[in-house]
Amino acid sequence: MSGTYLGMPAFPKAAKTATKDAGLRANLRHATHTIRDKRARAVGELADWEELRQAGRRIKDHTLRHLGTYLTQLEDAVTAAGGTVHWAADADEANRIVADLVRATGETEVVKVKSMATQEIGLNAALAEEGITAYETDLAELIVQLGDDLPSHILVPAIHRNRTEIRDIFTEKMAQWGRPAPEGLTDRPAELAEAARLHLREKFLRAKVAVSGANFMIAETGTLVVVESEGNGRMCLTLPETLISVVGIEKVLPRWEDLDVFLQLLPRSSTAERMNTYTTMWTGTTPGDGPRDFHLVLLDNGRTATLADDVGRQVLRCIRCSACLNVCPVYERAGGHAYGSAYPGPIGAVLTPQLRGTQSEVDASLPFASSLCGACYEVCPVAIDIPEVLVHLRERVAEQPGHRAERAAMRAATWLLDHPAALAAAERAASATRALHPRSLPLPGPAAAWSAERDLPRMPEQPFRAWWRDHAASREEQTP
Repeated sequence: MSGTYLGMPAFPKAAKTATKDAGLRANLRHATHTIRDKRARAVGELADWEELRQAGRRIKDHTLRHLGTYLTQLEDAVTAAGGTVHWAADADEANRIVADLVRATGETEVVKVKSMATQEIGLNAALAEEGITAYETDLAELIVQLGDDLPSHILVPAIHRNRTEIRDIFTEKMAQWGRPAPEGLTDRPAELAEAARLHLREKFLRAKVAVSGANFMIAETGTLVVVESEGNGRMCLTLPETLISVVGIEKVLPRWEDLDVFLQLLPRSSTAERMNTYTTMWTGTTPGDGPRDFHLVLLDNGRTATLADDVGRQVLRCIRCSACLNVCPVYERAGGHAYGSAYPGPIGAVLTPQLRGTQSEVDASLPFASSLCGACYEVCPVAIDIPEVLVHLRERVAEQPGHRAERAAMRAATWLLDHPAALAAAERAASATRALHPRSLPLPGPAAAWSAERDLPRMPEQPFRAWWRDHAASREEQTP
């Protein structure tokens, strides 16, 4: 697999293939159930979890309503602290800015902190085209990179791999990227972690340039925050001479004290920890301490357009915890690659079509990659009503050219439901002809993907309203 999601099939086709992979389903089932059970216990420790959740929602909504003000304040604060701010309208501009900054240092390699924003814009592939090699330092991202694979989970990018597969990847591929795997490497987690540690150590000590994202940005102080569990982020953020951070504009928070809420919500929702092992914060540059040059690339890439949608804008609250993936029955069976995006699962099904639009077959299929069970909303730490946004986006897709049949069907159903006499006549006719009804309804064209997996329900002997009328009459006769 290449380092880009471009060219992947739409969700129905990709999911049909993925669900036949018994190994993938076993890996996903074990990992997602383990993570979500641990999360439930961690959240259950807090009596005020719902209050925290609503506080996070309010802070995010307030920030989004005044986003321009807080981004300007952030830029001023970062600049005053010795950093440089760059604005990127889209992925191409962001990739060009980062490549130019790396070339200006004279370096041809960078170390990277795990970053969803850089996955979103395809930064690694863009840098490779410029002759710059990006080394992933997060353990799961390293596994994905060495395996010439793609991430399939927001928190655990290699969730689709078991430890035996990881051992094989390390043994076969590590030497091509640097220090080879130790002789006789087994699939014991401690040995795999040690192999990764030795492999990455030389890169940390050699690298002059690092690229990161950020979990949060504080407008009041110009501070950026990265939370992680391995320490690789701390190494990347402190050792290199130049640090370049690519961050979505929605990651800003107004005040330092707002961070208190999210440092309680995020760890419990993502890694099921009371607090992250490493929480790194930096504000501009400090002589003699950390990188000498700091560049912040503020990424739009569809976020402003999403902000303009009254219903869809709530997805910009997302703090990338991945809790929704771990409870989603669709993700558990199909896996992350089926979504054709850096953002898989329920949040990907509502975020990606807004960032990229719904013109392509892949993006138009994502709002339908859900059972609308609502489990994602129940666990979301910032109360994003994902089912509401899914339905909203389905309506948007249905209004596009090429969906005439669906619009015609909805208009016919609307008319029928608005005319009780016609509805009653249709119900009577359907019941009277029930013996002639087929068990399935093979539909032509795009509708075949829906009808091929469903049986028609058996029609009752009489419509419900007729049954109710008859039983109401019998009840009246029995009333003394």
